[in-house]
Amino acid sequence: MPKPSKREDLLASALEVFHTRGFHGTGIKEIADAAGAPKGSFYNHFASKEECAVAALRRYGAERRFDILTDTALPPLERIRRHFEYLRDENIRRDLTRGCLVGNFATDVVDHSEPIRSAVAGGLRAWYDVIADNLTEARGDGAVRAGLDPQATAHFLVNAWEGTLIEARATKSTASFDTFFQLAFDVVLR
Repeated sequence: MPKPSKREDLLASALEVFHTRGFHGTGIKEIADAAGAPKGSFYNHFASKEECAVAALRRYGAERRFDILTDTALPPLERIRRHFEYLRDENIRRDLTRGCLVGNFATDVVDHSEPIRSAVAGGLRAWYDVIADNLTEARGDGAVRAGLDPQATAHFLVNAWEGTLIEARATKSTASFDTFFQLAFDVVLR
């Protein structure tokens, strides 16, 4: 009987270790150990740490609750708010220690790895687009002003969110979340 593949275990462990220790603070041995796999088995599934990091970024993106942003049972601005509330609550549960893996890799790795830079840019683009779709719908419903540019506003919200996480981690305070929600929803999307 063939042995079961360790790829999923390695990928789950890689995501956890990259998110906890960063790209440069993570070695293949740490990923393999966390997965309960021999170090050599890593190379049966990934050609390099970089390739594994790209797969981990994709997995991370799939777990960011974009389904909230596509739940048409909710009004579009409520979808956006609930999405960011989920992300806020996740960061609070983790004691403000990890931030966003996409943002972490964007500041730590993209200047040194084209595949990771491309994966980060693609993840951000997908995030911008789904928020812009909601803002377009909100503009059509009259929930936001007619002159609002959905794509530019989506970029602003995501970029403001990433800065919010940086401040929350640096200060070990949730005050930046309050500022983000107040400005995003009571000023920008008013």
